[in-house]
Amino acid sequence: MEKEEIADIIKKLEDHERRISALEGMPQKTISEGKKLSVKEFILEKKPSDDVQKTLVIGYYLEHFEGMDKFNVKDLTEGFRLARERLPTNINDKVNLNIAKGYLMAAKEKKDKFKAWCLTNTGEKLVESGLKTEGQ
Repeated sequence: MEKEEIADIIKKLEDHERRISALEGMPQKTISEGKKLSVKEFILEKKPSDDVQKTLVIGYYLEHFEGMDKFNVKDLTEGFRLARERLPTNINDKVNLNIAKGYLMAAKEKKDKFKAWCLTNTGEKLVESGLKTEGQ
């Protein structure tokens, strides 16, 4: 095998491991009852304090519950709409604030011709911890 093929296999294995870990970390409600957790329920569970945190929580939901490896402004807008949450004036600004904090990062490729993002490990851990940062 060539180095590129091996690197591709390793990348796929790491992606599978991340997805399996996410499934194992899902709230029991979604697994035991066989029902999917809605984006609104997930937001209510995580209790984000502002639009920046809501954007992060919706991004997490899209990755972990909708199976998206990256998301764009249209995906986030739809997440806010489905949750019946007020749409922030400028979602890109909320994304950029999350990027500045190290919770989101730009994806390698665009999605549907739009700039796309994904969560960082730090962003995932923050959402999984109930949005509690160090010292809280």
